[in-house]
Amino acid sequence: MNATLSPPACPPKCHECRLRKTGAFTPVEPQVLDFIESFRSATLTVPAGGALVHEGQVNARLFTLYSGWGFRYKTLSDGRRQILNFLLPGDLVGLQQEFGDLSAHGVEALTDCALCVFQNDSLWAVFAEHPRLGYDVTWLAAHEESHMDDNLLTNGRRNATERVAMLLMHLYRRLDRVGLVDAAGTVAFPLNQQHIADALGLSLAHTNKTLRRLALLGLHELKNGRLRLLNTRALERIAEYYDTPPRLLPLL
Repeated sequence: MNATLSPPACPPKCHECRLRKTGAFTPVEPQVLDFIESFRSATLTVPAGGALVHEGQVNARLFTLYSGWGFRYKTLSDGRRQILNFLLPGDLVGLQQEFGDLSAHGVEALTDCALCVFQNDSLWAVFAEHPRLGYDVTWLAAHEESHMDDNLLTNGRRNATERVAMLLMHLYRRLDRVGLVDAAGTVAFPLNQQHIADALGLSLAHTNKTLRRLALLGLHELKNGRLRLLNTRALERIAEYYDTPPRLLPLL
């Protein structure tokens, strides 16, 4: 299920941002976009497997993921890992570190990633100079908390089949919103079974068995590193995952 991706690099000007043209994000006035560009200190590329943030890191930076995939995780002393959530284009990365001395989790690039880097300790300027952007940052934090609530429900109460169905539906819908579903209805899916197991609290054997069961039922297809959902209605029923009209998301 591994895929090799070559994500587009961050454009030099925020006005040229491909993500803002997808219709998934809140439009902003030109002067606000100029401020966001001044708030950006650099662009960065990180290869697959590279660390964006280390657990316990001091002064971790704030990023927007422009292209590629990442994930947040925590580990136990014996190396067991829990993936907290997957990061996709448009996600704000590192907000939690802005409010603490040390990073409480790590962030790893799942594929090659391109990111916009924002100045350390610069959120004060956002709230002071552009309160609406400050509200957007607060909204993003609350939005991520709601995702974490869903993840807790999934891992705490859903069975293995429901968990995998939920993950496939959730990631596919997020990728569709930012224009990453191709004309054939497939999306790049670089997760291996260990990633899925670590995200859903399942054993590797149980993950493999569950994916095969869903595929045999004709609900999804994973081929050459791409995912196609073959029966979204059935997956929705299994996962109890029903779409509501999506709200436009803030983008820094």
